[in-house]
Amino acid sequence: MHTQKLSISLPQQQFDFIEDYQIEHHYKTRSEVIRKALYVLQQTQLEACYRAANEEGDDAFETTASDGLDENETRRLQSTMPTNKNDL
Repeated sequence: MHTQKLSISLPQQQFDFIEDYQIEHHYKTRSEVIRKALYVLQQTQLEACYRAANEEGDDAFETTASDGLDENETRRLQSTMPTNKNDL
């Protein structure tokens, strides 16, 4: 893994937290603790993006989802599908 050196300034409370966390969780370096914290932040942001994308929906998908089915079969399938996203 290619790494970059970074110098940061932190309030004493955050510095102490990193030190304590490193000892408690047996990390070899403070950098490992900060990498873990950044990973958690990235995962949180990614989850929020997935959640937002899921809420958007795609009407074009709904109209093309039945491609290849004849009209009667499409109607039959649509009548069995929930009409409200909360019903899923």
